[in-house]
Amino acid sequence: MRYAFFLAVLLVGADMAHAQHEQHHAPRPDTTRAGHAGTHAAPVDAPPEHPSGRTMPAHRDASGTSWQPESSPVEAVHTRAGSWAVMLHGTLFLRYSAQDVFGAGTRGADAFGAPNWFMAMGQRPLGNRTRLTLRSMISLDRLTEGGDGYPLLFQTGETFEGAPLIDRQHPHDLFSELAVALSHRLGPKADLVAYAGMPGEPALGPPAFMHRPAARHLPDSPLGHHWQDATHIVFGVTTLGARYGRWKLDASLFTGREPDENRYDLDRPRFDSYSARLAVNPTDRLALQVSRGFLHEPEPLHPGQNQWRTTASALYERPMGPRSHLSTALVWGLNEPRGGHGGHDAEEAGSPAHPAYHALLLEADLTRGPHAFYSRLEWVQKPAEELGLADFEAERRFGIGALTLGAARDLAAAGPLVLMAGVQGSVFRVPAALRPEYGDLPVAAQVYLRLSPAAMQGAAHRNSGH
Repeated sequence: MRYAFFLAVLLVGADMAHAQHEQHHAPRPDTTRAGHAGTHAAPVDAPPEHPSGRTMPAHRDASGTSWQPESSPVEAVHTRAGSWAVMLHGTLFLRYSAQDVFGAGTRGADAFGAPNWFMAMGQRPLGNRTRLTLRSMISLDRLTEGGDGYPLLFQTGETFEGAPLIDRQHPHDLFSELAVALSHRLGPKADLVAYAGMPGEPALGPPAFMHRPAARHLPDSPLGHHWQDATHIVFGVTTLGARYGRWKLDASLFTGREPDENRYDLDRPRFDSYSARLAVNPTDRLALQVSRGFLHEPEPLHPGQNQWRTTASALYERPMGPRSHLSTALVWGLNEPRGGHGGHDAEEAGSPAHPAYHALLLEADLTRGPHAFYSRLEWVQKPAEELGLADFEAERRFGIGALTLGAARDLAAAGPLVLMAGVQGSVFRVPAALRPEYGDLPVAAQVYLRLSPAAMQGAAHRNSGH
């Protein structure tokens, strides 16, 4: 019954919107509003300015203080409330997922579910050089997915009822971001920014997967989520950053512990971990970052075990005309466990007792009018203990491969919302030692409905006249 409400919303929305479908795809009229001091015109749906600086394109903004290419499409609704510029966005999937469709092993499961996230951002000026930004994100995963989340072969991370989640993706917390940012312009190319969240996202990793255009039609989190972007929800984070031109350096003090099993509360902030990130957007179509952070006891089941995490990513966007766009993302993550407290260990990270674990991801999403085609290629090293393999040494590494291919199509539109139908399949590369449990070649499949705001083209593409 927990999915009945979402099903009703989607079906009613589809019925109401069917007659409006063609009008939705027609070009929008060029409606404008007066700009600052009446000196220029701007679209009514122009997005807020970037919270990390008043002189930057708004479309460079991604999750936390991370950057994406300026030409990125943004699925959002923009409006104004007095002096506030407001942006609302989010995604709701209603889907059926079957892991290990053909019963190759014993680890697969199937389930109906509705992964979701909803975000709001408001901005207003504070004088001529300073801007205030308020950000929020909520998720009803705990209600729609249950306490143990949704089935996903080889996924690991966090706990339920005191046991590690294995072959399942954990639900996200109800409050996934409650943050405030202040940016101060130093000059035409330079800004300072301060960001604080409870919860929030530190300067570590690329934009979180649900914010990456290359993953926007994918209902599942990456298998390397806890190697690359899982710190998008930490309870207690402060970040200071400086930008000059297309470069930015920011650093964070934050809580290293993963969120606890109570998905409805606010966890205790600890501020026991730290990170730094260097980002550059060489062109309007490319965003690069490299970051490194120390996480103090991230897993509650492993007290005393700290972790160094290093990430690097490249996000590329290519506008291809009205309602046509190619988005890609290449993301690498490295986890280096350490066995001591406070980062002072008898053995170095990467030693035989504490090996390092890599994760690599390549995503692509091609949208052509009402159609979308997407893929995700992953390779991740996971320790035997994390996969619940008691017959092997806990630190033994297993390389897991996964390829996902999918397609989606617009069904209907109602106002700013678009309803899509999609289907995807995944195939997993399994090491020989794991085949008794996972099978030789497990296959997963799912079908879904997706409800989200229509995409607004990135600023760089709109201004280019393409």
